[in-house]
Amino acid sequence: SEHHTLLYGTSPLNRQKLDSKKLLGPITQKMYALLPCGGLGVDSDTVWNEMHSSSAVRMAVGCVVELSFKVAAGELKNGFAVVRPPGHHAEESTAMGFCFFNSVAISAKLLRQKLNVEKILIVDWDIHHGNGTQQAFYSDPNVLYISLHRYDDGNFFPGSGAPDEVGTGPGVGFNVNIAWTGGVDPPNGDVEYLTAFRTVVMPIANEFSPDVVLVSAGFDAVEGHPSPLGGYSATAKCFGYLTKQLMKLAAGRVVLALEGGHDLTAICDASESCVSALLGNELDPLPQEILQQKPNGNAVASLEKVIEIQSKHWSSVKRYASTVGYSLLEAQKHETEEAETVTALASLSVDTAQNNSEPEARQGDEPMEEEPAM
Repeated sequence: SEHHTLLYGTSPLNRQKLDSKKLLGPITQKMYALLPCGGLGVDSDTVWNEMHSSSAVRMAVGCVVELSFKVAAGELKNGFAVVRPPGHHAEESTAMGFCFFNSVAISAKLLRQKLNVEKILIVDWDIHHGNGTQQAFYSDPNVLYISLHRYDDGNFFPGSGAPDEVGTGPGVGFNVNIAWTGGVDPPNGDVEYLTAFRTVVMPIANEFSPDVVLVSAGFDAVEGHPSPLGGYSATAKCFGYLTKQLMKLAAGRVVLALEGGHDLTAICDASESCVSALLGNELDPLPQEILQQKPNGNAVASLEKVIEIQSKHWSSVKRYASTVGYSLLEAQKHETEEAETVTALASLSVDTAQNNSEPEARQGDEPMEEEPAM
């Protein structure tokens, strides 16, 4: 909103150039929280520095917008915006969860408005639900939002992102929440995230067929984040594999924007893995133990719930309902056998068609001499 933009996008210096009547109301009415450190924040987590925060949030948005435009226009193949602060919690008129402006949502809206990009996929793998992004596109059928997040029946921040939140009006079906439940016993890791991509994310994404892919790339699901901030055990390398899968969409036009993550080592390692994938480097093969491991029961139940709900909107996920609990090796074997069966049936159909056409071909031949009646 205009008030939100003027409040968080200006500093005392550049406010002097603006209409004081527009500024007076929203700024004087805004209540800041006093933080334990003695500073100010919009809430107990989200620090606000009156002199420097506004330029930081404008820079973050500008970087993601510029990168998105260059990739959408074909000037760049893909890219990664290493920016702070993050944005996916920021709503139209609310700053929260370290976020002031929703950089990915703003970029998506501008791609639609300025470059006439028809269909945009936003994948959000931050462990926290992107409530701001969901709000921005909840009724928009041109932007498909898919979020993978810890939900725990609404007991994990920010509490939104239930699997039955599917959109409204023309946007019904274009909001997909893979809402993990069951806490951290056991914690979700590589197997669960790769299974989610196999059974839900990639089937729906391929069916949607986006022109550009934007990724809210938060890394607080990477091991090293304690439960209040994360609690999961995904490896940094896992996100390289996820990035590589997304690069099969939209002719490779993929933009990652850094979102959450509070452990510097985890952020650095996961970012490196994603950039390596974007550069087209060969990734290390998945460890055999990951290929053989089945997803945990809580994750299977979560994914089955999502498939049950989203199969009403996306036919592509129906065929995966029976294989959610498979290991990656079992799934590969099943898909190979399924493909071989389809090929065999197709071959049989061709043979049958050829056999049925032979009598018709004979009708044009010279008639055979009739045998004399006995």
